[in-house]
Amino acid sequence: MKVERRRNVGDSIFVDEVGIEYGVHGDFRLRSAYQPIFSPHGHFLHPVAVEGLIEPHRAGRPVAPQAFFESVAPTDRLFVETMCRMLHLRNFSNIGVDSLDLFFNYNPLVNDHPGRALAEIRLMSRHLGELGLAPGMLVCEITEQAADDALLARLVHEMRRDGIRIAIDDFGTGHSTEERVNLLKPDIVKIDGDWFAEFCRHAAAERFFRPLVSSLHDRGARVLVEGIEQPNHLRVALDAGADLLQGFLLARPALAGTIFKEEPLAVDGLLGRDNKIVPLFG
Repeated sequence: MKVERRRNVGDSIFVDEVGIEYGVHGDFRLRSAYQPIFSPHGHFLHPVAVEGLIEPHRAGRPVAPQAFFESVAPTDRLFVETMCRMLHLRNFSNIGVDSLDLFFNYNPLVNDHPGRALAEIRLMSRHLGELGLAPGMLVCEITEQAADDALLARLVHEMRRDGIRIAIDDFGTGHSTEERVNLLKPDIVKIDGDWFAEFCRHAAAERFFRPLVSSLHDRGARVLVEGIEQPNHLRVALDAGADLLQGFLLARPALAGTIFKEEPLAVDGLLGRDNKIVPLFG
């Protein structure tokens, strides 16, 4: 009988000269980047969280994340996704801001075996204390796509039992529908950026987006709008009562170790045409 040998993710994670951890997969070096997420309060947007994103490099040059992940062999996808998640968790303390939450992605399609998927979540939860992380600081973005409903429900139950909050990603596309919201009862629903940008092209966007946000609020979920890239996107999201905001207009992702600026952003400056926007990372 052939015995499957499981690789140790830690063997592919290294530390650079300034103490930032990075991963190696084949010819690629994988680095954590964090994009700020804001909450509106009055005339200001306050940073309340970051999303962990991976920045692949090859031969010293950046590579588009999608191109990297598409190059990963199916047999390596679970290993690589686990490595990326661990990098975000391990490098999070380098931001140096205690009040921030951390959003991270979890794609059940890379591990659709219920036993293995649940074991992976339990293992991650056991190591949080070693990293100085409390489960309540974490928000798992379920990129569920076409994953089985029963498996999703079990994964969500397991993470919630450990104190990790749940977000449904890419709402407005594919399988991220109101039916999935009713099934999983997420803490946060993340509106897909591409879908939202297209939606904002319509003259009545503000009027029609408000009922959607209200409907999600009625289901007990906070609403995060991603893809805020233009002043009009911000205006529509704010007018609809969105709870959280993310996008290039507000702040771009920055590599782990970059200095994080905690100052809030002025809404009037972001909505004005001639005002210079100061980046959150510097």
